[in-house]
Amino acid sequence: MSQFDTHKVSHRLASYMTTERLGVSLLFLMNGFMIGAWAPKIPEFASRLGLGEKSLGLMILTFGLGSIIMMPIAGSQIARFGSKAVSRFAAILLTPMLLLLSVANNIWTGAIAIGLFGGLIGAMDVAMNANAVATEKHMRRAIMSSCHAFWSLGGLLGSATGGFMIEWLGGFAHAIVVTLLATLMIGLAWRNVLHDAPHPDEHKDEAPHRLPRSPLPWLIGMVALFCMVPEGAILDWGALYLRNELGASVALSGFAFAGFSFTMAAMRFAGDIIRDRLGAVRTLQICGTIAIAGLLLIGLAPNASVAIAGFALAGIGISNMVPIAFSAAGNLPGMAAGVGLSVVTTMGYSGILLAPSLIGFVAEHTGLGPIFLALSAFLVVVLLLSRLARHADGTHH
Repeated sequence: MSQFDTHKVSHRLASYMTTERLGVSLLFLMNGFMIGAWAPKIPEFASRLGLGEKSLGLMILTFGLGSIIMMPIAGSQIARFGSKAVSRFAAILLTPMLLLLSVANNIWTGAIAIGLFGGLIGAMDVAMNANAVATEKHMRRAIMSSCHAFWSLGGLLGSATGGFMIEWLGGFAHAIVVTLLATLMIGLAWRNVLHDAPHPDEHKDEAPHRLPRSPLPWLIGMVALFCMVPEGAILDWGALYLRNELGASVALSGFAFAGFSFTMAAMRFAGDIIRDRLGAVRTLQICGTIAIAGLLLIGLAPNASVAIAGFALAGIGISNMVPIAFSAAGNLPGMAAGVGLSVVTTMGYSGILLAPSLIGFVAEHTGLGPIFLALSAFLVVVLLLSRLARHADGTHH
């Protein structure tokens, strides 16, 4: 490689990972890592508090309600103080939450701890997405998809190591290790997060604590919701579908979400380059079409192998749809990024939190195959609303 080529490569790497981009990527990594580390703790948490399936379901609902309550509050605080301040504050409060969940010894302390955990995950989620939008504007290029890729990577690290650590070290020692690693991630991110405190005159006509009157954030929220319902369905019901309806072994049934997660994370790292090349609207339309094909393949699959290919295809499609919706929400004209984002994240995550239980109720009567087919109709609506993605290009075009 010539000296000129080497210089070009190093310049590209430098532009790819500026300090601000590193800062916000570490926030996403830490948030995903905390959720990933919590997943393998759930059985131990349930047995310690003596929770049956219904009681555990209510506890998990408390996590979701905590998120949905805190997301709009975080949005209003971002409009006042900027996303850097809110994301750092939420991250500090979130860091010791797994320790709190590990010492909860009755249903009430457990419910308070899990509600706080969900609330802080949600608040940090809105703030770090707002900071990613601000960093996109600062860099004049798309970064949202790779930020979400770091979140997926964090979730993978937390969930893959958690089970082993709990088995070898015990639940409390695992929580200590997770807390130390999360503190390290926040420490590395701390100075690098982009400062974006709002100008005193900015959005002066807008009351940050009120819900926006413009239909735009609600419509983009619908895009996020309809993209995240299939994601929640695959997460909660994919393995069961392979096991119960397509006769897969326990080991093979794990490949439903694994195939989906792998292609989703890989495509999220590539998503920003694709979006910079094609624009947000075209990228969303192509992704939506691929995701529809994946869901149809899952629903019509004659065996587990074909269904797993469908899950992988759906992961490719869905990967960059939510990051584009979030970028669009943070760039709506005349609206603070935190306000638009709080609407869209709340609507989107309610799809992952609330839809799976409804799916379970319907699946008792229809089976899961028809449900995956029906979910493709949600993405047809996303395609019909795809022109809204043009707001995402305001970040860097």
